[in-house]
Amino acid sequence: MTGQPHPSDARAPSAGSPGWATSLQECAEDARRTLAAWHPTSAPQDDLRQRFLAFLAEHGAQAVDRDLRVGHLTASIVLLDHTREHVLLTLHGLLGAWVQLGGHVEPEDRSMVQAAAREAHEESGIAGSVVDPQPLGIDWHAVRCRDSGRRIRSSQHLDVTYLAIAPAGAVPVRSDESEDLAWFGVQALPDAADATLRRLVDAARQRS
Repeated sequence: MTGQPHPSDARAPSAGSPGWATSLQECAEDARRTLAAWHPTSAPQDDLRQRFLAFLAEHGAQAVDRDLRVGHLTASIVLLDHTREHVLLTLHGLLGAWVQLGGHVEPEDRSMVQAAAREAHEESGIAGSVVDPQPLGIDWHAVRCRDSGRRIRSSQHLDVTYLAIAPAGAVPVRSDESEDLAWFGVQALPDAADATLRRLVDAARQRS
C-alpha cells in the first residue's frame, strides 16, 4: 500500500471548463489502465471488468463524468481501522443505507484512486490513511444521484473500490453529505448490509 496525499490546495478547474475536460480525460485513461492491468480473483468480477472496459471504450472521457445520464464511473474506499477489525461506513442520505465511503470524480482528481482517497477524507475527516492503489472490487448498480447542477436523477454507477487503512487513533467526523458515520466490526456489519458491501469487506479482510 502507498499513502495517497490529500489533493492540492491549488484552485481546481470547474465543471465544464477546459481544465475539467482534461481532468475527465486523465481519470478515464487512468481507469482504463488500472482495470486493464487488474486481475480479479473471481470470474464474475473479471466479466464485470470487461464490461467496464467496454463502457470506457464507448464513452471515453465522459465515462467518468457525473452528468453522463446513462451511467458513469465512481470511486469508493473500504476504510479499515489500524487493527483491521473495524470498517467505517456512512449512512447515505439518498440511498438510506450503510455503505462504504465514496462518490463522483471531481475536477481536482487525476486518477480513480485519488478520487477515492479524496472522498474518504472528505466523508470521514480522517487524514493520513494508507491506500492500496490496486482495486479491491468493482460493482455496477442503478442509483439516484446528483448531477453537477445538484439535480437528483436516476443513473448507473460503475464503482471502483479501493482499500485503505486509517492511522491509529483516527477519530471520524461526519460530513454534511452523510446521515451518520460509524465504525462496525468487520464481522458485525449492519443487518441490512447488502451482498456487495459484504463481499468488499471480506475482500478487504483477506488483503489486509
